Amino acid sequence: MSQRIAAGIDIGGTNIEAGWVLPEGKVLSRGKIKTRSFATPQDMVHAVSHMLSKQRSAMDETYEVIGAGIGAPSSNFYSGCMEYAPNMPWPGVVPLVKLFEAEMNCATYLTNDANAAALGEMIFGGAKDMSDFIMVTLGTGLGSGFVSSGKLLYGHDGHAGELGHTIAIPNGRPCGCGRKGCLETYASATGIVKTAIERLSTAHIASSLNDISLEKISAYDITMAARNGDTLALEIFEFTAQILGMKLADTVAITSPKAIFLFGGLAHARELLSVPLKKNMEQNLLNIYQNKEDILFSQMTDDDAALLGAASLVWQEKG
Repeated sequence: MSQRIAAGIDIGGTNIEAGWVLPEGKVLSRGKIKTRSFATPQDMVHAVSHMLSKQRSAMDETYEVIGAGIGAPSSNFYSGCMEYAPNMPWPGVVPLVKLFEAEMNCATYLTNDANAAALGEMIFGGAKDMSDFIMVTLGTGLGSGFVSSGKLLYGHDGHAGELGHTIAIPNGRPCGCGRKGCLETYASATGIVKTAIERLSTAHIASSLNDISLEKISAYDITMAARNGDTLALEIFEFTAQILGMKLADTVAITSPKAIFLFGGLAHARELLSVPLKKNMEQNLLNIYQNKEDILFSQMTDDDAALLGAASLVWQEKG
């Protein structure tokens, strides 16, 4: 009997990564292409499917393909569509499941990228023994996946769990979703850069960040400055932790998770983020939740997380 494999496909605003994954979480192959290389989603689907076919043909063993899982922004598990994703080159509603099933001739499942990360953590990462937890992805934006009683929360329309688009500061920073003050405009790689630019623009503050032009400051620059003891950079992390900690405390009151997992580029600054974040969350928690909630970092590696998360959709549905 041949061994079963699933395709994992991660569609991002910059790159698309795709590969084949075994049930125990071993990535057999992977490839990457630029998202904006394709004028239409049909062209993209054809190219990704062709890449996966070539990978499979190059394998020494014969495998049974049981399905494909896709993680993509603004994607709906119920409809199988990517819906009005603001940072993608194809507008409107894109029927990704329908397009991939026609190309690959196998069952295909779709969810948003943060939900896929949550599934990956539950099947292959640090949440293996947890039935209630939250995954928060701190990248260019802030994504989240909520697992309750061992199942992802999708809501009635497939869009539940958008923590990044809850209001952190009323009438605050403009967000790509069209509203103002969303959490991801403060607690993300983009948000922390905006905080730095605001602080540096309003007054002259002694900081190594003054040596970098405002247009070129990155979250990495701020992290390195903070690690070197830069007072302003440390204040920026404290401000970010205040806002995120407050919102996580609100979230705990709704879902009562055993743990909150952090993943993504900004989560790499773990020693700068974890202590002030835990402190600010605890200060804002209802007393019945205090000292019960763990803030943990994902156990999935950056290299494998996207593919494992997407392939987890297949293993969850097919077992």
